[in-house]
Amino acid sequence: MTEEQVTGIMVYYYYVCKRKLWYYIHEIRMEYDNQNVKIGKLLDETAYARDNKHVMIDGIINVDFIKNNRVIHEIKKSKSIEEAGIMQVKYYLYYLYKKGIEDMTAKIDYPLLKQSISVELNDDDFIILNDVVNDIINIANMDNTFDINNKSICKKCAYYDLCYI
Repeated sequence: MTEEQVTGIMVYYYYVCKRKLWYYIHEIRMEYDNQNVKIGKLLDETAYARDNKHVMIDGIINVDFIKNNRVIHEIKKSKSIEEAGIMQVKYYLYYLYKKGIEDMTAKIDYPLLKQSISVELNDDDFIILNDVVNDIINIANMDNTFDINNKSICKKCAYYDLCYI
């Protein structure tokens, strides 16, 4: 894996669970039958229906939608793993900045909560995201996955059966 192959969902999974990230990178998918994933997809399909959705950039970055050509929007079901969502969106801004697009901003929308938060990229984020990208590449090259985390979110994870059964 190279830096150019790192996606926003990989950054998201990096912050949620490195074991889940390893499974995802190695094309072990469990999301197809998970109820929480189905609810998230339904929310994604129905929220902000008037906007041009799923903007794919370079086959790597899949932005939920962009408003006024300058504001990236990411739709999330809840704030339960908010840090991961924030870092995913910051990665989008980081990726675009590296492509020469420097004047973008971002928001994370929580339609079920009727809330949004603004996300900005700062100087420290460049260092952090560079390290995250390198760590994701290292994880991709690992032969085995990580130990189980036993986090509270594990019970709702699409990979729960794979980890615990």
